[in-house]
Amino acid sequence: MAHRDLKYKKGSMNFFKEPIDPIGVRAGDTRKISAKYYEEVKDASKQELFQLCEELLKTGIMEYGTIAFSWSYKIKDNYTKNDFAIFERWLKKYIKNWAHCDDFCTHAFGALIYQFPELLKKSKKWTRSINRWEKRAAAVTLIYHAKQKEKKFLRDMLWVADELLASEDDLVQKGYGWMLKEAANFWQRNVFEFVMKRKHRMPRTALRYAIEKMPKSLKKRAMER
Repeated sequence: MAHRDLKYKKGSMNFFKEPIDPIGVRAGDTRKISAKYYEEVKDASKQELFQLCEELLKTGIMEYGTIAFSWSYKIKDNYTKNDFAIFERWLKKYIKNWAHCDDFCTHAFGALIYQFPELLKKSKKWTRSINRWEKRAAAVTLIYHAKQKEKKFLRDMLWVADELLASEDDLVQKGYGWMLKEAANFWQRNVFEFVMKRKHRMPRTALRYAIEKMPKSLKKRAMER
């Protein structure tokens, strides 16, 4: 393979606690390959494209998953509420690491739930899952909403953070902490008040993520025990 880099492959595996199966193609090259071959499938029906994406996901190969999530996001204007069942199946069956979770949820899955806010009642149920990726997804899908700068979704973000607050899983903590950090870009006061009321119960990992971009004075207050 022309773009394969075995040194990069070995190094990339160190970023994950769980086993992954990469080819060793850098992210930039993977995106170029994805764009190139999307030209050959872009005229397929949504059902056909989703089937192609699922075939890629079945391989378990990191780069193929990246391509699948990219292609599924490119047709976001054609989503319907019924696509939730397909995306949730992918989440439960194929998401095995934080990179795929974040790639999928901050783009395709987040876009779907943003387009159909009534689906939030389904994604919120993931906070009670025993699967760490579903828990993380409950928060990370809402990063898409935060970036749309619509405050009406802030209540949902804070609700999810509250539900996940006591999680002992550091990847779940980082997930909802990241969501709060993105929300704080636009609604800093609300997020800061949320953190201050819970800072004695909130894991330090999540707390640090949530306040990362806040002014030093606010960070100091939040970190005080």
